[in-house]
Amino acid sequence: MNKFKIFSIIIIGLSLAIFTGCDKNEPADEPSMDGLVFNGNEIGNGDQDFEVNQHFTLKRGVYILKGWVYINDGASVSIPAGTVIKGDKETKAAFIVRKGGQLIAQGTATEPIIFTSNQPKGQRKPGDWGGIIICGRARNNQGTMEIEGGPDAPHGGADDNDNSGVLSYVRCEFAGFPFATDQEINGITFGSVGRGTKIDHVQVSYSNDDSFEWFGGSVDAKYLIAYHGWDDDFDTDNGFSGRLQFLLAVKNPRIADQSVSNGFESDNNANGTEQQPFTSAVFSNVTIAGPMAQANDFANTTDYINGGGYNPQNGSRLGVFQTAMHIRRNSKLNCFNSVAVGFPVGLLLDNEKGTTQTWATQGQLKLQNLYFAGMIVLGSDRNKSFKDLLSTDGKTDTEGAPSFSSTFFNAQSSNRYYENAADLHLNSSWKPAAGSPLTAKSGLFTDNALASGFEQVDYIGAFANENDSWASGWTNFDPQNTEY
Repeated sequence: MNKFKIFSIIIIGLSLAIFTGCDKNEPADEPSMDGLVFNGNEIGNGDQDFEVNQHFTLKRGVYILKGWVYINDGASVSIPAGTVIKGDKETKAAFIVRKGGQLIAQGTATEPIIFTSNQPKGQRKPGDWGGIIICGRARNNQGTMEIEGGPDAPHGGADDNDNSGVLSYVRCEFAGFPFATDQEINGITFGSVGRGTKIDHVQVSYSNDDSFEWFGGSVDAKYLIAYHGWDDDFDTDNGFSGRLQFLLAVKNPRIADQSVSNGFESDNNANGTEQQPFTSAVFSNVTIAGPMAQANDFANTTDYINGGGYNPQNGSRLGVFQTAMHIRRNSKLNCFNSVAVGFPVGLLLDNEKGTTQTWATQGQLKLQNLYFAGMIVLGSDRNKSFKDLLSTDGKTDTEGAPSFSSTFFNAQSSNRYYENAADLHLNSSWKPAAGSPLTAKSGLFTDNALASGFEQVDYIGAFANENDSWASGWTNFDPQNTEY
């Protein structure tokens, strides 16, 4: 046999041995979880500085998240559909994505990914664990910012197309541990997250602070649900400019924050300066169900709003409800084709810091095709006032003059206000039933702000009709009594 043939046989044999050994001992599709998962099912080691510096793909299963787990620049954690991750209460667990890192949580309608409390069913409370924080390299109006809540997670940059991963068909329950006064982690916090990130079909339930909060960034989102959060449902700050469609928020009439709880709360920044980029997010097809829409005996006092069985007794301060939409501090938020019912105040355009009312007058803040119903007052101009009186400085009222907010709302020919929530014909799932004035509409998407990134539909609010099923299958409106 010639030397070339002998050499070829030896090489082939060695290759087969190598591939057989790899296939037997270290399958390529099952990478080692050493360094991320401990004791079989614990993610992190319980410390508040645990760092992930490579790419991990979890196997589907049930895990305990312990401590603060940082996903660093260049690293990622991928979570398969159907996985359950329980946040540990003792170690105040949280997932924190730093700039350049990625959390890839792609669930399905039938197999969502669930982040929840590790407490037994029947004993879960808001704030049982920290929550999910995602930081990116998109723009904000403060430069490099530190994320709210205490973690070491700066965010901000110049890349509005930055990609921080995926949250799709995901639930986040009982998050928002308060580390200090007014320093709670939200259910899900977005810090300068770019539009390359995929966000859709996400439900946040029983957060101990805001359900969703955006600090700058440009990320778009569809199909979000804020359910029974402690504070605001959708909080936008620091130049957030995303496009969001099909959102549902439902308040628990017993749970409100000391800072007063709103559906929307929106600032340009904390000082109300004209720092650019302005907060200019565009929302469409939002449904917000306030406390009065769910409790016939509702009283806006902490004698009634006592946290009920969900009061965590962890230092979180109870307050009262305020508005469906509180826009302040120079924000240029836009909202179209949306419905809100059952708040003490419908709209508050607040000039205490900045000139929010000027932006409304100039058409830089657009509120069109809004249907409000069942409010105590349609509008107010002063935070924690609850009076429909004019205030141009957010501090003093002009007796006898209606608020700028109610006047502005009524001046938009496409807006409607109904004294009774029942006039909207919403069913118990907040979907429009037969005879609802929210359906069979035309001309809802003519404004330039809605020119791209929005599905053009013919209805007001989050749902087309009683058969609309986008919130079916992957959601859970009773996580307290679910066996995970």
